[in-house]
Amino acid sequence: MKPAAFDYVAPTSLDAALTALADGGYDAKPIAGGQSLVPLMAFRLAVFGQLVDLGRIEELQGVARDGDELVIGAATRQAAIAKDALVAEHAPVLAQATGWIGHQQIRNRGTIGGSICHADPAAEYPATAVALDATIDVASTRGRRSIPAAELFEAAYTTTLEPDEVAVAVRIPVRRPGEGTAIFEVARRPGDFALAGCVVRVATSGGAVIDARVLAFGVGGAPIRLAAAEAALAAGAGVGSQELTAALQADADGLTPPEDAQATSAYRHSIVVHVANTAIAEAIADSQ
Repeated sequence: MKPAAFDYVAPTSLDAALTALADGGYDAKPIAGGQSLVPLMAFRLAVFGQLVDLGRIEELQGVARDGDELVIGAATRQAAIAKDALVAEHAPVLAQATGWIGHQQIRNRGTIGGSICHADPAAEYPATAVALDATIDVASTRGRRSIPAAELFEAAYTTTLEPDEVAVAVRIPVRRPGEGTAIFEVARRPGDFALAGCVVRVATSGGAVIDARVLAFGVGGAPIRLAAAEAALAAGAGVGSQELTAALQADADGLTPPEDAQATSAYRHSIVVHVANTAIAEAIADSQ
């Protein structure tokens, strides 16, 4: 199939892009890499009268350190993030998450802001952003605001962004001493969407976990914190311990994973504990 007819504009400044979106109203849609939007339009699952291309706006691209934060332009390509030295030093799990995304051709075009704002439940970046306590800077002709990643995702493909708002940057606190991170997922084939995945960030002191973020993805409409596992880790439960296993099982029992042609709900449910255990073990090892 082919998409319905639409107008296309490619502004070179953020102000021009925001004006185009405001003028277009609900009929206008920003596009960055297009790796998710274009297939939806091709199948006519989404129809827009105008696309506003953000790919030529320089201020939306690049990685820089700003004090205790890593600032990544929303239109920065995933392939660039995977090999960026600042990302490798200050947010290595973001580079690791990038390696799980699709294939190289997709990463060459896809952007961090596009992936986060698309809010696919099985995508790696949304859960990683929440695990890292990231903040999303957004803008419109009405002004700018910052949204904690934990408050951005409402449901599958649904965020708290207004129709005329555009993600400008992703701010991530730099990695601290004693911090460890990891991501692990299970998919049918390399490059496929995750059937279940987990991103973990732990803070340690003297080799003991004092705080944890454990985010599951692919098993609900948005990234899901595994609160019982987080509490067990902070209370001293070790990898493979009965306490941690019981906590993870309690978290898993509270999930209702989706069912589709890729996997049943029961199968997704059955692998959550394994996926989370693996990511937790790798994150703790990374903190040493």
